[in-house]
Amino acid sequence: MTKIRDEKYLKALGKRIKEIRKQKGISTYDLSYESNISRSQINSIEKGDINTSICTLKALADAMELKVRDLIDF
Repeated sequence: MTKIRDEKYLKALGKRIKEIRKQKGISTYDLSYESNISRSQINSIEKGDINTSICTLKALADAMELKVRDLIDF
């Protein structure tokens, strides 16, 4: 049960990050450069394949000029 719930949240988080990135017109290349996070990691986060750290979320939020809470408001 927990694994299914966790996957649901990871997918929702990834979808939210991707939506915001696209709304802001930011490519994964640019987000990677600005956040110092690899494109492959960003892609994995957006697909909900990995459980990322709060530090990574902070770097992504900063790169998109957001607060972390904006990323997890889903």
